[in-house]
Amino acid sequence: MSQGTLFIVSAPSGAGKTSLVRALLERLDGLQVSVSHTTRAMRPGELDGVNYHFVEVSSFEAMIERGDFFEHARVFDNYYGTSRPAVQALLAAGTDVILEIDWQGARQVREQVAEAESVFILPPSLATLRKRLSARATDDDAVIERRMGDAVSEMSHYDEYDHVIINDDFTTALGDLEALVRAARSQLARVREAQAPLLQALLSGDEGVE
Repeated sequence: MSQGTLFIVSAPSGAGKTSLVRALLERLDGLQVSVSHTTRAMRPGELDGVNYHFVEVSSFEAMIERGDFFEHARVFDNYYGTSRPAVQALLAAGTDVILEIDWQGARQVREQVAEAESVFILPPSLATLRKRLSARATDDDAVIERRMGDAVSEMSHYDEYDHVIINDDFTTALGDLEALVRAARSQLARVREAQAPLLQALLSGDEGVE
């Protein structure tokens, strides 16, 4: 069984990353988003193991001590992290895995997984980003201003990534993201491993070999 590919996807809030990834999962089989661990409280409508793995602080810190995280961070009073064993198990089973993480987490993962494919999603303009954030109608003006400042800081790290997609037209951006996954699946080493019987048959010179 061929090894899956690890994809790192980052973007500022409002760039459309979550919507793009959700749509990509509907298009492609053999692709899964890694579910992060967190110590924050579960919010209404969230499910353990779906939105996050909700754990106690003591459990999270024990995982840190064991080296169980590809990356982790403390945001305000809560921990967030990506489980190394969980991701490695999916990859070993041939599943492609997406990590939706910020640039700091992405940097930590790239240091450990050199072959990971990293993608940064940009908005077409700051005005469009502000419009998208305002359209959510969940944040007041002060929060939106803070998110805009955070977005500029986050976007300054776009050049650390292998690929950059500008989400101006959603369908086009989704197509670009899908093309990256399909391209990774067609890499020589992966095809050699996944399609060994076919390659052997094709190169045997015997048309009777199926």
